[in-house]
Amino acid sequence: MSRGLVLAIETSCDETAVAVADSHGDVVVSKVASQIELHSPYGGVVPELASRNHSLNLRPLVEETLRASKLCLSDVDAVAATSGPGLASSLLVGDTTAKAIALGLGRPFYSINHMEGHLLSPFIGEGTAPPAHVALVVSGGHTMLVSVRGVADYHILGSTKDDAAGEAFDKVGKMLGLPYPGGPEVSCRAENGDPDAYEFPRSMLDSGDYKFSFSGLKTSALYLLQKLGEPIADEILNDVCASFQEAIVDVLVAKLARAVQKEGATVAAISGGVSCNPRLCDRAKEEAERHGIELRLPVLSHSTDNAAMIAYAAVCRRAAGIPASSFNSDIDPNLKLA
Repeated sequence: MSRGLVLAIETSCDETAVAVADSHGDVVVSKVASQIELHSPYGGVVPELASRNHSLNLRPLVEETLRASKLCLSDVDAVAATSGPGLASSLLVGDTTAKAIALGLGRPFYSINHMEGHLLSPFIGEGTAPPAHVALVVSGGHTMLVSVRGVADYHILGSTKDDAAGEAFDKVGKMLGLPYPGGPEVSCRAENGDPDAYEFPRSMLDSGDYKFSFSGLKTSALYLLQKLGEPIADEILNDVCASFQEAIVDVLVAKLARAVQKEGATVAAISGGVSCNPRLCDRAKEEAERHGIELRLPVLSHSTDNAAMIAYAAVCRRAAGIPASSFNSDIDPNLKLA
């Protein structure tokens, strides 16, 4: 009897990822080959290096995933891949490979939006019909509030006008001379710092809408560092990180809470790479408890880029009766969620 298995590939940026999920949305196996060490000397992702290493890593990772799940390719019922947004050269590797596998097997192919994967990731393993909710998707490339009414029924309430929150974290981490990627390092430093030590702007906190802006916050951090001079003592560095982080978290939590209230939602979710930020999680949980809202967060392994969320999105689409994608479909580095 068919298990409705979906093999998914994610290569939107610098992580090569492969996963298998069953028809219930349960992840059988999820594997990720990280390129952090490769890009670390450059302080950011180098597209040519990323795509080249996707090509090198993908076939062995598919084989490893199948071995770990005790499956062979013929057991797969559908194949999915991220089609965007992301780096064009990276997306092409995963998209082309997934289509070739699907064609060779005679199986349907699902083209999945990377942001839809993040959006649904807090509900992986809980069936194929995630509840209606308000979602905050916050990562290195995106910050947006979304009203989720059902699978593939998404209404964007607001997004960033410039830098994403994760991008601001990473760039300020780089300014501070912290190891790549800077965002997690800022968070780690912030745990030992005073969030009230320095005053940073809460851009668009009271704008009356659900849009975000973090470029001014990044500039404010630059001016502060110029004022402090070098070298910066560890205690002061920790305080800068904590204060900077608090400014971002204040805006994210406040706007999510307002969106939930306006939409009359009973469930809220936070996803994307920044969803593993401990301070954001703690503040969001406090706010949710205060208002009697159920807050959903992805497990750590599903918060950063992974193929489990792509497999899950494909399973949910198939369960909702949404047709498979055309093999003539193309990648789109600027693909919109809605």
